[in-house]
Amino acid sequence: MFTTDYYTLVAGLKEYALDSDTKGFDARAIVTEILDAVTAGDARQVELLLGYYDCENIVALRQGRSQHNPLGNLSREELEEEMKSPKRLPEALACVLRAYADPEGEDAEVVDTAQRFEKSLFAAYYRLCGGASSRFLREWAVFDRNLRNVTAAVTARQLSRPVEEVTVGEGDVVEQLQKSSAADFGLRGELPYIDGVIAAVGEEGNLLEKEHKIDLIRWNEALELSSFDYFDINAVLSYLVRVNIVARWTLLDAKHGREMFERLIAELDGKELINKQ
Repeated sequence: MFTTDYYTLVAGLKEYALDSDTKGFDARAIVTEILDAVTAGDARQVELLLGYYDCENIVALRQGRSQHNPLGNLSREELEEEMKSPKRLPEALACVLRAYADPEGEDAEVVDTAQRFEKSLFAAYYRLCGGASSRFLREWAVFDRNLRNVTAAVTARQLSRPVEEVTVGEGDVVEQLQKSSAADFGLRGELPYIDGVIAAVGEEGNLLEKEHKIDLIRWNEALELSSFDYFDINAVLSYLVRVNIVARWTLLDAKHGREMFERLIAELDGKELINKQ
């Protein structure tokens, strides 16, 4: 498949990041720079990646919470309108909104409204990513869903809650998480990071440290999935995943935010990328 290489963009990403101090790290500005530089098709891949935050923001709105992640594609006001009459969200997500707004309507025939809204919404999001044109995005969605499901399952087991209440989607990994009584859910051979997740959730009493360890797993996977992508949309998406992690930690914890910011800059060296080719 034909891909567009973004030599100038990738070479400039380090400068975009360096322009920001971690205290005011402007991930949204970096997203804007990227969207302005990529093709329309690749911009849709960027927006699909960021659609996860739209889903988070929709769930927060339905629950009456004030939090809003600015990394989503739509503002709080725009999402409020979408919840009344979806027009800008991908059809798969709009279908879920309509189904729960009208459980007797046509959309409810294809959406299981008996389960919690957020489970249906995120399941629809991950299915949408499964059809993405970007190889990175397809593989990232599988990893991200598995990681979140494992984390949720380990936590549920600790709290003696049914695992099926917290897992999203279907497939072999979800089935194992729901049915296995093994300490590693019988997934050690399939998911190399599962021991790290179990240790982080089960042994780490500090909530921030637990989240930090899990985000490092996420960070390393983003790098791994783009190991041989240097200037294409897969490399850009991998970079955005890490930018989003940095943005999160600049708000959560200054020390970890600085560490991840410095790691991001060290990994993004245009000369080194060129030398790899």
